[in-house]
Amino acid sequence: MILLLGASGYVGQAFSANLQSRGLPYEAPSHVELDATSKEAVVRMVAALNPDYVINAIGYTGRPNIDSTEQEKLRTLSANTVTATVLGEVLGEANIPLGHVSSGCIYDGTRPDGSPFTEEDPPNFAFSHPQASWYSRTKAMAETVLADCPTATIWRLRIPFDQFDNDRNYLTKILRYENLLEVTNSISQLQEFANAAVESLERRLPAGIYNVTNPGAIRTSEVAAALRQHGLTDKKFQFFSSEEEFLTAPGRVKRASCVLSGKKLADAGLKLHEVHEALEETLKEWRVRSIR
Repeated sequence: MILLLGASGYVGQAFSANLQSRGLPYEAPSHVELDATSKEAVVRMVAALNPDYVINAIGYTGRPNIDSTEQEKLRTLSANTVTATVLGEVLGEANIPLGHVSSGCIYDGTRPDGSPFTEEDPPNFAFSHPQASWYSRTKAMAETVLADCPTATIWRLRIPFDQFDNDRNYLTKILRYENLLEVTNSISQLQEFANAAVESLERRLPAGIYNVTNPGAIRTSEVAAALRQHGLTDKKFQFFSSEEEFLTAPGRVKRASCVLSGKKLADAGLKLHEVHEALEETLKEWRVRSIR
């Protein structure tokens, strides 16, 4: 039996669907049923259920975006760092595997030689970076505390997208924005992400960090062009002239734009589709009428 936390969220729903498709029994307590920031509450539930492993999809990215986390620092810290800390302590002591959804937003750019960041590279968009968002800092802190948990597997998600129109879906966001920032990123097809994550626990891959992104990188303009080509919009997207112009809006924080290597995951036998292929297949399955 699996314990799934954060099942009602965008990422959590993908995990729930994946577990159901596999016929794996799981429990998914709500926030009301389990306060995952309380060590005592987590200890009680783990003792009662004795799960084979725990998936932590609890997190807060801000509403409508990460800009709001700058004004909601306690909520962001609690969801992104405190919860991970509690789970790491409880499950490490109980020797129960923990799968934790992290983020590639703890990096910016590429390595100095232009190659993608690997799991061995220390985050460069956290406390050492003066413009790092509070969101990025809380996700980096969670990875730091989970480094002490011998049973923790950390999955780095990066800009999730899928075929379902949703405010948290990267494709929906692009469709609804009037002005876009041209950057290059690694991104994660959400169903592929959830499947690879569950499979890593089912196969009992070594604990540690895994970048779970579709191989390759993609520019914002490529995503916008693909949306137009598939007839999802006829919008003539406008682009900011620079990141400096993008950041002139009041309350806007710097976004992490980065490219991550998925070689470690692929070498472990879990291969995701190349990013452009994943985007193409996803857009073929888009479930709602065009947004204009």
